[in-house]
Amino acid sequence: MKSDANPMDPAQRLRDAPRCNATAKSTGQRCRNPSKQGWTVCRLHGAGGGAPRGKAHPNYKHGMRSKEWTDMRKQINELMRHLNDFE
Repeated sequence: MKSDANPMDPAQRLRDAPRCNATAKSTGQRCRNPSKQGWTVCRLHGAGGGAPRGKAHPNYKHGMRSKEWTDMRKQINELMRHLNDFE
């Protein structure tokens, strides 16, 4: 037997969806787009975005400017400064 209940209108689901928490710098008004599921912002404001890091990035070349190498160079420079202080 068919139910007399009207199924939920798809547009009603969009109207009831939680909204993006991002605000415009110029006007101070909130974004009116629905937020992505599991996020507090919409796809336009960075939900689930970003390129992969490291070798998975399409522009990866050699890794000499990666975060790991940069941190290592900083540590080496700090050690060299301490060695120069002892001389």
